[in-house]
Amino acid sequence: MVEGVCKNPNSSYIARIYTQTIKKRIDIGAIRTKKTNLRNMLATIRRKYTSPKKLKIEEIAKPVPSENEVLVKVQATTVNRTDFTNLTAKPFIMRFFLGLIKPKKIILGTDFAGEVIAVDSNCKSYKIGDKVFGFNDSGAESQAEYLTATEEELFPIPEDIEYKTAAASLEGAHYAYSFIHKVNIKSGQRVLINGATGGIGSALLQFVNQYDVQITATRNTKNKALIKSLGVDKIYDFTKEDFTKDKKNYDFIFDAVGKSTFRKCKPLLKESSIYISSELGPKGQNAYLPLLTKWSGKKVIFPIPFDKSKTIPYISNLLGSEAFEPVIDREYPLEDISEAYSYVISGQKTANVIINI
Repeated sequence: MVEGVCKNPNSSYIARIYTQTIKKRIDIGAIRTKKTNLRNMLATIRRKYTSPKKLKIEEIAKPVPSENEVLVKVQATTVNRTDFTNLTAKPFIMRFFLGLIKPKKIILGTDFAGEVIAVDSNCKSYKIGDKVFGFNDSGAESQAEYLTATEEELFPIPEDIEYKTAAASLEGAHYAYSFIHKVNIKSGQRVLINGATGGIGSALLQFVNQYDVQITATRNTKNKALIKSLGVDKIYDFTKEDFTKDKKNYDFIFDAVGKSTFRKCKPLLKESSIYISSELGPKGQNAYLPLLTKWSGKKVIFPIPFDKSKTIPYISNLLGSEAFEPVIDREYPLEDISEAYSYVISGQKTANVIINI
């Protein structure tokens, strides 16, 4: 294989990257082979805010469940925008929640799906062998082989749902829930979703499809078939078209990627309508615009997330009834998690990126 690579004009660079990749996988394989202490596990570690290239897979002590906790063998997790925020502590305000100087939690990961393998004697809700999933936006420490969680942090995975599907159904859908439950969607209304192929957008599109409404969605060129399969009435390719030039007016504009603004979208809104963005906006304006537009016809609402005790049961019901099928873009093994982070940060991902553990 190396001989074939060396025929390339950039052979030395490609061969070096190839060799580094193989070496990394051998190193991780050696760690797995040599890990004779059953009290240890492999985990994705960062002891300071950093970049994906500085992430390390280390062997550390396996967590032990305390009172009312269970030990979960993680089968699948994702790398998502929340993980990137927790990795870098950007924007800076996140340091007040994650740790001002250095992270309070050194293991990354916000969502997970796995199997209960040990329970505290006081735990009554779960038993060994139960399939569970969960999400914590401040950190579930789930990009590891094992984690502990309280009963309140766990939810049963619906029957016949794979671990990777369960993991992919959490982060984006958790935030998408807030979009549709901050408003009152009625039959016949028009909804525009900007960024309908992202983690939030792909879930939001499926949630909105439960209503008898007309849906316009934006996507990039490669996701044309995906968007059509999810069900929309009109599609904009944002790499070639500007959706803000649309001649139609909408009852709701949901910016699921935070790439537009209320000012740009305002001409598209009906006189009594709502704009919601997943982000604060270029100047943080989405934090105060809800106050400024409270008594106007065209309102801005910031989708402060609901508690997961509301969002995850909702998601679980839709999974179980096959009304929601999370989209999975790529899958990586734990040893390639730095590559997974780099791909997510590149802005090229579609919906969800899975880490199989």
